[in-house]
Formats: sequence, C-alpha cells, structure tokens
Amino acid sequence: MRLTMKFGGTSVGTGPRIAAVAGLVREAALQGHQVAVVVSAMSGVTDALIRAARTAAEGDPTTYRSIRDDLLMRHWQVVREVANPQEAGALNEEIRAVLDNLENLCRAIHVLGEVTPRAMDLISSLGERFTASLTAAALRAQGQPAEALLATELILTDATYGGANPDMAATRERTRGRLLPLLEHGVIPVVTGFMGATADGHVSTLGRGGSDYSGSLIGAAVDSDEVWIWTDVDGILTADPRVVPDAQTLPSVSFSEAADLAYYGAKVLHPKSILPAVERGIPIRIKNTFNPSHPGTVVISHSEANGRTVKAITAIKGLSLVTVEGKGMLGVPGVAAKVFGAVADAGVNVLMISQSSSEQSICFTVLAESSARVVASLERAFELELARRNIDRIVAQDGVGIVSVVGAGMKAVPGIAGKVFGALGRAGINVISIAQGSSEHTMSMVLAEADLVRAVQGIHAEFELGRPVAEALAAS
Repeated sequence: MRLTMKFGGTSVGTGPRIAAVAGLVREAALQGHQVAVVVSAMSGVTDALIRAARTAAEGDPTTYRSIRDDLLMRHWQVVREVANPQEAGALNEEIRAVLDNLENLCRAIHVLGEVTPRAMDLISSLGERFTASLTAAALRAQGQPAEALLATELILTDATYGGANPDMAATRERTRGRLLPLLEHGVIPVVTGFMGATADGHVSTLGRGGSDYSGSLIGAAVDSDEVWIWTDVDGILTADPRVVPDAQTLPSVSFSEAADLAYYGAKVLHPKSILPAVERGIPIRIKNTFNPSHPGTVVISHSEANGRTVKAITAIKGLSLVTVEGKGMLGVPGVAAKVFGAVADAGVNVLMISQSSSEQSICFTVLAESSARVVASLERAFELELARRNIDRIVAQDGVGIVSVVGAGMKAVPGIAGKVFGALGRAGINVISIAQGSSEHTMSMVLAEADLVRAVQGIHAEFELGRPVAEALAAS
C-alpha cells in the first residue's frame, strides 16, 4: 500500500514522541508500504511564534527574544534525543539560523509597528520546518532513509495569506514529480504541514489546523491508498468524551458525515481536509499516536450501517444568532440575497440559516466576535427599509450555540426529530431555531449556550449512542 501519514502537534510534541512517530513510520515501511509523512509543528510552537510577531508589532522589544531563546533550547533538546550524533551539529545550526531570521523579522516588525498577513504566514510556519527536519533525522537514526521537504516546493497556492487556497492541478504535478521518485527508492519524504507558496515564491499558510489539509493534499497527489491522520484520540467519537464519558469510537463515517461533524465543532478533522480525498475517493483513517493498535475511524465515500440512525452529536459554542425581521419582507424578492450580501461584505462566515415560512424573518448564526460587525453591515444595507419600517429590527442574540445531530441513517426515517425534541423537552431545554438540510444527514438547533452540555448528554442517551457499536449492530 501507499500511505500518507500526517502527525499533529501533540504527536510530535517532545523528543520521545518524535522518536515514537519515527518508529510507527518505520514499522509501516518494513511491512512493505510506501509512506509519505506530513508533520505539524510541535505543540505550542505555532502559538509562540504568533505571539512573538504580535508582541513585536505592539511595541514589546523583549518578548520575541525570549520566545526565540525558548524555542532554540526546546528544539536543541529534541536534537539530542532523536538524531544521530554526527547530524546534531548541522541540525542545531539549521535551527539557530531559522530562529535568528525570526528575531530579525520581529525586530523589523517592532520598528514598523505592524505585522502584515504575508509576514505572519512566514513566521507562523517556522515550527513545521523544525519538526520535518527532526522527524527525518529520527527516522535516519533508526536506520530508515528519509528526507525533510518544505511544502513550498509542492503546494502552490493563491495569495490569500492566513487561509490560502491550493491550485490542485499544479500541486499534484509538483508533488508527484518530487515525491514519487523518493517513494520508489524507499526514501520516506517528511513534508512540512500547514504551509505552501504563492506563484512568486512567498510562503503562505492553509489556515490554523491546515496540516490535516496538507496531509490530504499530499495523499491525493501521490494517489495514496489511504491517508492516516494521527492525533491524540482513538478516532471520531459519538460525542465529546469530556461531555459524555461513555462516548464510543465510530468504526466508519461517510465523507458527508465527517464534513458535517467537522463543520459543527468536532475537532478531529479540519473541514477542508476531506476535500482532496473526496475528489479521488481516498479513505482517511483517524488513528491515535498513543494507542496505535486501535483501528480508529475510517472516513469513506458512503455511510456504512452501524445499527443506528444517528451516529454522533456535536456542539459549537461562542455564537450569536442574528435576526432580520419585518412585515415588509413578505413576498419581496431579493431580501435574502441582500442579507447575505451584507454578511459577505462584512467578511463573516454563516454557520446556520433558518427562515420562517411567512418570510417575515431570517435568522442565522455567526461567531459572537463577528456579530457587531455583521449587524452594522446589515443596518447600512437596509438603511432605507429600516427608515420605512419595511424592516422592523436587526438584532443579535449573544450567548448561543449549535447542537447538531449527524447520521446518514436519519434519511427518510420517521420520528428522529420527535426523539430529539423529546430528549430536549425532558431536560427542560428550549430550542431557539432549527435547520435541516435536504440531505437529511444533519439536524442543527440553536440553543442557549448554557444548555449545550445537557442537550448533548440528553440526545446521546436518547439514541443509546453509549452502547458499543458491535452491540448496536447485533440488536439491529
């Protein structure tokens, strides 16, 4: 098999963990698999790099130097723990040179008093450079040929710094040209996650959590049989185990189910990470670096029966419900277009939409931090309608969240909504708004943020999702 393995920040957070990752990769190679590796920065490193740049821009002349020194010592320690002694000097010098460049960049930012998005992408992606070099060194120390590669050689993006969009065709061509010869000769490529480069060579990033996206892009480009996302949980669970202690690992979910779970708060997968694999029909397997014998969850094209109509419950908090309401909206074409045009002008993403059948109100959810900006944009767009009282009010209700019930087995099955609302009613929870797509894979409800935990627990218990999957299948 040809595998692409992506390792997250907790998986490569220390020297011993990087050595363990190298052991997992080497074991797969010894079993005859061709393996490409994609790595995140060590846990906490990206946050530290961003803080260095931001404090420098705010006029702080010392924090970025302290961060530089801390990162130097942390990564040098890993060199001592994972690398061959004969490689240690060169690795240490490589790390020092990159961090000296960080200090120079932050000094310039301090003088200018601002950090541009392009500069932030360059700085925030430095951690992946270190991890790729260290992981490749750990593999070589264990007797496995490996080469660290910058994704700037492979992933071509536009210039949307902070959340760049890859050119899929160019990325595939570049990646295949660089990685396939290595794989054919038994050399494991270790690629920096999270980053790419624009056509003129400037470093770009795919957004926070974008290393999953990198893994999927690389996996799709080299036609992997599977993409394995290694993290610190056993796979995709029926609910957040911190909220529902008896949450179970799902053996499989469909691409559409995984996308809905990711969109509505499940932290295991980055929402974009599914797309390249979907297009090429490549399964994505979620595995636990700290429990590698567990089979994890495989994300595949079509949903497989597991004895349940509902597969998982997820929740996202920190939202606002924005409502545009007015009797003058009734039967007037273009109101919704104008509403969401104003939201787009504010540069804000909408998580859920609901409209009354009378057409007298439209409500939608956004991140709470964006609500004031959205309301201001809507008030400008509907200034005339507000003056004429065609629109009665535009208001944001803070302190809300979304609970989503996900499962392809819900499609055309009567009574699902009744069971959901019954569970909420018994818990004394009021539903503020509801939306369900025509695919019937997901039902989403806006609730008061204070009710989210009890809602997830109640719905999870109602559908008996705490039962082991094998038991549910036997009973179905």
